[in-house]
Amino acid sequence: MTSNSSYSRCVSLVDEQEMTRRTRSLNAPSPVQQFGPCGRIMKNSAMVMTIQDPASQRLTWYKPPLTVLVIKKVRDVSVLSPFVQLVHWLIEEKRMVVFVEAAVMEDTQLDQYKAFLKIKDKLMTFKDGKDDLTDKIDFIICLGGDGTLLYASQLFQQSVPPVMAFHLGSLGFLTPFQFHNFQEQVNNVLEGHAALTLRSRLRCIIMKKSDQGNAGDKSKLKKIPTNLLVLNEVVVDRGPSPYLSNIDLFLDGKHITSVQGDGLIVSTPTGSTAYAVAAGASMIHPSVPAIMVTPICPHSLSFRPIVVPAGVELKISVSPDSRNTSWVSFDGRNRQELLHGDSLRVTTSIYPVPSICAQDQISDWFDSLAECLHWNVRKRQKHLDELTDLTHSSSNDTLDSLDRELIEKE
Repeated sequence: MTSNSSYSRCVSLVDEQEMTRRTRSLNAPSPVQQFGPCGRIMKNSAMVMTIQDPASQRLTWYKPPLTVLVIKKVRDVSVLSPFVQLVHWLIEEKRMVVFVEAAVMEDTQLDQYKAFLKIKDKLMTFKDGKDDLTDKIDFIICLGGDGTLLYASQLFQQSVPPVMAFHLGSLGFLTPFQFHNFQEQVNNVLEGHAALTLRSRLRCIIMKKSDQGNAGDKSKLKKIPTNLLVLNEVVVDRGPSPYLSNIDLFLDGKHITSVQGDGLIVSTPTGSTAYAVAAGASMIHPSVPAIMVTPICPHSLSFRPIVVPAGVELKISVSPDSRNTSWVSFDGRNRQELLHGDSLRVTTSIYPVPSICAQDQISDWFDSLAECLHWNVRKRQKHLDELTDLTHSSSNDTLDSLDRELIEKE
């Protein structure tokens, strides 16, 4: 078995070559099987490596997890008490090293909890954008809504440790765990009794046209950013301009169409139930290897959302004759302008987010559809016996009224 440092060098090399040497296939590139320093998918001798049964994806630990990152929803007083209970239990009972964001320690409302004051000095802190958490975190626990999981994804731009998300936010589509029995549920995960959903991410590279030279000179192009992974979607829109977006869409180098409208959403299956579904897209199970392309308010009645194989590379650029530039954002962050001559490359990354299931992949997803989006919720149709009774009763009422009318006439 290779060491963690050797593994990191190997996956970094694969990451650098991912965009330049991609296999054109219907399937996504094979995701890495290791998540952080400790977690990986349980080996199954019957598993076919090219077509893997999602039900076989179960978490196992090849050494006991010692460090845990706790991410809590910000500016939410209702999360403070669960947060204190959790970190106190992890430190005092489980003897784990707990990391939290440095901004959490600045919340003065936490000082009202005696249990927090006892363990405050034992917490490890980090600052987003300054401290590197690579190979430091064995396990992640999120307390809040879906935004906490998106934030965890953004923190780890390569291999992501297993993520356990508790529903303490507004929607909770991606957070299947309830907090009332958190000790039992966390113990089950630490003992390796958990199913995984590997949520694919999109790797995005912006090719900026240099101020010097022309667009045809590839040596004059630079990459900004060089490594940006998103869990939900990439959105290209018209920004503050009053004109329609005019965006060219390429698939594996072939021009597919030009988008005229408010913009375009390129989403993962996980993101299909976010912005994309609000724009009229279908909902895709997160285990399906696919990329969804959804127009935003297209100026065409026939422009419908499409699903393309996860193994392809999409290129999005501002059309040369477009009246305006475009703007791009990644999971709602890092918003920046796309100028004429710039392009955005999007493909499926080899680094998924291993999301721990409360039950299993199917039950968790359909429960979220029903509870959060009220999917297929309607009043039940009356069965025939009940309908017959109502009809019979209505007929009798009609006959009785006719009899009364005849008697009155006589």
